[in-house]
Amino acid sequence: MAKSILVTGGAGYIGSHAVLQLLQGGFRTVVVDNLDNSSEVAINRVVELAGEFGKNLTFHKIDLRNKDALDKIFASTNFDAVIHFAGLKAVGESVQKPLLYYDNNIIGTITLLEIMAAHGCKKLVFSSSATVYGWPKEVPCTEEFPLFAMNPYGQTKLIIEDICRDIYRSDSDWKIILLRYFNPVGAHPSGDIGEDPRGIPNNLMPFVQQVAVGRRSALTVYGNDYSTKDGTGVRDYIHVVDLADGHIAALQKLFESNIGCEVYNLGTGKGTSVLEMVAAFEKASGKKIPLVMAGRRPGDAEIVYASTAKAEKELNWRAKYGIDEMCRDQWNWASKNPYGYASPDSTN
Repeated sequence: MAKSILVTGGAGYIGSHAVLQLLQGGFRTVVVDNLDNSSEVAINRVVELAGEFGKNLTFHKIDLRNKDALDKIFASTNFDAVIHFAGLKAVGESVQKPLLYYDNNIIGTITLLEIMAAHGCKKLVFSSSATVYGWPKEVPCTEEFPLFAMNPYGQTKLIIEDICRDIYRSDSDWKIILLRYFNPVGAHPSGDIGEDPRGIPNNLMPFVQQVAVGRRSALTVYGNDYSTKDGTGVRDYIHVVDLADGHIAALQKLFESNIGCEVYNLGTGKGTSVLEMVAAFEKASGKKIPLVMAGRRPGDAEIVYASTAKAEKELNWRAKYGIDEMCRDQWNWASKNPYGYASPDSTN
């Protein structure tokens, strides 16, 4: 029998890529998403890309905080595991609207965990974030580093991690994997699904992409006086397809081993500077990206990249793609979908 997986936030950027991998891997997949920062078009395209496996996807537009609606979904399907992507993720917005983030991310997760427990589904893969490392004093970041959130968004990820650890301590039937992502970029090689942020992008690559397609005039680089090779901040960028593969590897681990509550970094283990990433994108797209240099942003760390040894050893997973492939696939998505999933006249 094919295993059934519930995916929260499955219409989002990372979620949609993971859902496609699940379908292609023969899993039955049920997506719940409130479409707050995502589009149902993504789900429709995933179904098309999955071909004959597309019939194994079911979509429900609900908010995780709607306990009755969530309970009905669990009552109608016997889930083998849950992958939990759903959550608000803009750092700046979280600083301005902390209650929105605590309510959405934490209350949503608590509701999900309560319903999972009530229905005896105790296997979970959770989308955490490298933001839980705060400003790491050294690199690469290992899973044992001290945890410190610099903003309400990071705080919600840290609190949810703590909730998961506490749940496992209280009931050893739970099997939980917390995945700390570094910087997801790129898109599916088809160019049919990719990142489509609402409003002004918070991350480097969607911003670069919008400059390349003519939606914005220039890229603002925050800080070019860091003690890095070219003065700009260094991050660990990971191809979204590699990241999706990491979730499949985590699921297999939940099904095949007697894991408790474990944490894994998902990154490439390599640092790339902002200017190196821009140069790679210019090469992939053939477009010049005008730059405006600005001061450092408060709360930005200088250099952050992952130690990936634990995921390689225990999940048998490692990133396959480098920045050239990330930029190639991102440009393919951007050039085919300059306004993301929307039409030009409906965007801001």
